[in-house]
Amino acid sequence: MASQDFWDDRSEDVVQAAEEEIAAALEALVTALTSRWGRPEVVDLWRDLGGDSPPVPEPMNELSQFSGRMSVWHPGAGRWVALAVGQADPEFPILLLAAIGETPLL
Repeated sequence: MASQDFWDDRSEDVVQAAEEEIAAALEALVTALTSRWGRPEVVDLWRDLGGDSPPVPEPMNELSQFSGRMSVWHPGAGRWVALAVGQADPEFPILLLAAIGETPLL
């Protein structure tokens, strides 16, 4: 899910409305996933991926470009499902991102 972009209007009301819309969608997904798989693990992307660490695998590399943290559920069989909210730059849309993987997170 993506909000509008903010190239033409970055007024507080417009940005706040977009943030609230994304937050409501995130909360609905968090509630659904938590009821199915339990409480998520919170991964701090910037802390865990920064510094002198080795090259970051996808999709974590891309997620870390938009968001500093993500919530991760482990449905079983080595799989994970993650949600994150982020924005590349103040003029760009606010994004609700979902990722699914079978490789180790970090």
